[in-house]
Amino acid sequence: MAETKPGRKHVDSFTIHGTNIIVKVGDNVLLRPLDTTKPPYAAVVEKIEKDKRNNIEVLVRWYYRPEDSIGGRRQFHGEKELFLSDHYDVQNTYAFEGKCVVHSFKDYTKLENVTAEDYYCRFEYKAVTGAFTPESVAVYCKCEMPYNPDELMVQCEECMDWYHPKCLGMTIEEAKKLELFVCSECSSGDELKKPLATLFASPRADGKVSPKRRKIEP
Repeated sequence: MAETKPGRKHVDSFTIHGTNIIVKVGDNVLLRPLDTTKPPYAAVVEKIEKDKRNNIEVLVRWYYRPEDSIGGRRQFHGEKELFLSDHYDVQNTYAFEGKCVVHSFKDYTKLENVTAEDYYCRFEYKAVTGAFTPESVAVYCKCEMPYNPDELMVQCEECMDWYHPKCLGMTIEEAKKLELFVCSECSSGDELKKPLATLFASPRADGKVSPKRRKIEP
């Protein structure tokens, strides 16, 4: 990023107005939207500067929500998903309302309790072109969609692939009652839902199975 301009001074932190929350470079933050019916904007603080009048300006790098991207929100996007963009902006300190935690996708899937301040990021996003990094991501199920941590999936005990209950013609309630699941490609119909001892869960980013991958188009 550009160096500090003449007449400006780098500062280590600032306190959000009306709170005792201290913000430093590298912190993930929430900013007030002009439309109060919308959720707060999320960003990471890149630089904090003070001018000769002691006014503080904050350079931020925006996170985009899926619905704000060129392709819009898709089935596999989780409610707390963010994209780290290449869009930078300068904000004054009155725009900030709090801090948040943006986890890696792997760490987010391991959280036992997700709070209002917890988000995750698995893609970087180019705001002008709509391109994503990485360009491809692991996909699961018959529908070959990336994993959405908000959705329940069941795992085949034979091939170890993961499936959405609705793609199998099951309800969520039926899936939660399964003790063992074998997909149709691995068994006869009689063995599809035989009750043995396993537990439904969801694919983790550090799983041992190597799933197929799919390019993410803008």
